[in-house]
Amino acid sequence: MFSFLIRPFAPRGRFQRFARLGRRLQPRFRGAALAAASLLLLVAGLAVGPSGAAAAGGTMVLYAATDRQVVEPLIDDFEASHPGIKVEYHDLNSGELYTRFLNELGSERQADVLWSSAMNLQFKLVNDGHALPHKSAETAALPAWAVWKGEAFGATFEPIVIAYNRQLIAAAEVPKTHAELTRFLEQREHRRYHLATYDPRGSGLGYLLHTQDLEANPVAFWNLIRVLGRTGVILEPATTDMLDHIASGRAALGYNVLGSYALNRAASNPNIGIVLPSDYTLILSRIAFINKQAPNPQAARLWLDYLLSRRGQAVLNRTGLFSVRDDVSSSDHSAADVRRQLGTAYRPIVISTGLLTYLDKMKRELFLSRWDAAIGPRPEAPNGTGSPAKR
Repeated sequence: MFSFLIRPFAPRGRFQRFARLGRRLQPRFRGAALAAASLLLLVAGLAVGPSGAAAAGGTMVLYAATDRQVVEPLIDDFEASHPGIKVEYHDLNSGELYTRFLNELGSERQADVLWSSAMNLQFKLVNDGHALPHKSAETAALPAWAVWKGEAFGATFEPIVIAYNRQLIAAAEVPKTHAELTRFLEQREHRRYHLATYDPRGSGLGYLLHTQDLEANPVAFWNLIRVLGRTGVILEPATTDMLDHIASGRAALGYNVLGSYALNRAASNPNIGIVLPSDYTLILSRIAFINKQAPNPQAARLWLDYLLSRRGQAVLNRTGLFSVRDDVSSSDHSAADVRRQLGTAYRPIVISTGLLTYLDKMKRELFLSRWDAAIGPRPEAPNGTGSPAKR
């Protein structure tokens, strides 16, 4: 390098001295160059941030099947900690979210992140190749059952409960297991205790929960559904609708109710009681994933890492949604606390290909056909099937 620069201008003796000087100085220049390169990498690292996403800003579009008022504190805290990003939140029912996402594929207007309680529909989208892989310290902190291939992530830990009206049913009489629920209704058929539960046709989440119960105990499940048909079941597309019926007394019980929503309602309405079934309690985890065609993938990564972080999970606890992380605890709103309460009775719905089983067209048709036969011609229930599905 130095000989090329100096040779045209210097006699041979001077060139040799300059060459020797150059060889002595060259390591110093190389060290300076390496230091400069390290500084550039450090600056780049600060721009990227801990999640590995490039410095993000603008709007992050979130499609979710969770009531806006429930997650408002989460959105507010994220925007406060990421002032350059605005969350555009779309509050959709699980079936609408699924269909809308597919209809918008390839268009300019798409979601960056999808977050839904219908684990089966979310997993199908991921399994069909619509998720952008993401790995970080926050995804690594999740339990193994709540992650699939670094693409689908369970963000909550929500027990599925039996809810009841305290004015209509004494605490000592409330059924504590699925089998006890069937016997309770059978023994009181003459009293017409109406029960509210999900309509498997009107709710993707409801279809998931009913088929999970079928997997757990087929005989007990169909026995219960037949009794529901005789006693006047109220089929609804959303937990909020079921809780409305229970609070008003139109229904005495709710089956397969989202525990997070029930706890929030019970906090403001003393008429509502809650039971975690002691034979087994299904645990739902709302699946989040980044759209592979996300218009703002950097902001999407930051949102996902925030949602799964200890800070984000602590905010989820305060909203009534249970934290999925074992290192986040607040009262009874964490995975560790719920497991302690349930012992061996807790049954998480694992994020795996098993979620696809009852999405098979033939299996779905067979299930719904048998459901209709078990329910039969239903006695008229007060204020029956209600509003369009929410979740």
